[in-house]
Amino acid sequence: MLWTIALILIILWALGFIAFHVLGSFIHLLLVIAIIVVLIRLIKGQKVL
Repeated sequence: MLWTIALILIILWALGFIAFHVLGSFIHLLLVIAIIVVLIRLIKGQKVL
């Protein structure tokens, strides 16, 4: 479940970074959240993919 959320956030960030520079800070916040979720999963030892 967390992996799915992280993947969605990364995709939204990528789309926003390319297409919507107006929401730049919000998109980068989504990227940071996605990275944190992935790191938490790695630290807990759960399978990432």
